[in-house]
Amino acid sequence: MASNWRWFHQLGSPKWFFEKSAKWLPWLWALFFILLGLGLYHSLWVSPQDYQQGHSVRIMYIHVPVAALSMVGYVAMAIACTIGLVWKMKMAFAAARAIAPVGAAMTFLALFTGAVWGKPTWGTWWEWDARLTSELLLFFLYLGFIALHSSFSERNKADKAASVLALVGVINVPIIYFSVKWWNTLHQGYSLGTGGVADEFKPALFIMIAAIYVLFANLVIMRLRAEVLLREQKARWVADWAKGSEKGVKR
Repeated sequence: MASNWRWFHQLGSPKWFFEKSAKWLPWLWALFFILLGLGLYHSLWVSPQDYQQGHSVRIMYIHVPVAALSMVGYVAMAIACTIGLVWKMKMAFAAARAIAPVGAAMTFLALFTGAVWGKPTWGTWWEWDARLTSELLLFFLYLGFIALHSSFSERNKADKAASVLALVGVINVPIIYFSVKWWNTLHQGYSLGTGGVADEFKPALFIMIAAIYVLFANLVIMRLRAEVLLREQKARWVADWAKGSEKGVKR
């Protein structure tokens, strides 16, 4: 049983994560560009037009992944905050801090692409229906987390205060997800599963979902590496890493 939790404790080590993630990133970026190339090819050339929406349906291949990640990112942030509060793990707080701006960017893209898609489909850029309004609230929750964390000069207090906000705000995620069932809304139902998009659109959509998820992971890892350096700047291993980097530049 102890060996099963080894990975969990390793992730809690800033030094271990920083060293290992340097090896992960090149492979993850390569995977992203491969998936993105395949996704764009299928989205722009292989995938057909929609019989009602025409070419505007192609916005779906960006909108659906970023909209899903806006919620997944917030849940991941809340889980990290819970781990930080319960197990006092510094890396969990750092992870939440790293996820927040990336999640906010995904939420903004979801709102923006939704507006661009909504204009030709609904005839309006914005409608105050349940899903759109709750998604906008999610964007403000991300911004609130970032602002609250930045308002404290002491990092421990900032981590705890922002974590409480994240945990309170997570109740908004199921509201976003189930809003199309709970209320009468202009927004379409679930894109995947029964009653979702037609089969001819799914290959491009699945590839783009995979690509955007890998992009999300890459951006979070990069931000988390920067956050680790900021939080561990006085540690000996950071000084050793900085000296090694300087020698590499001089060479």
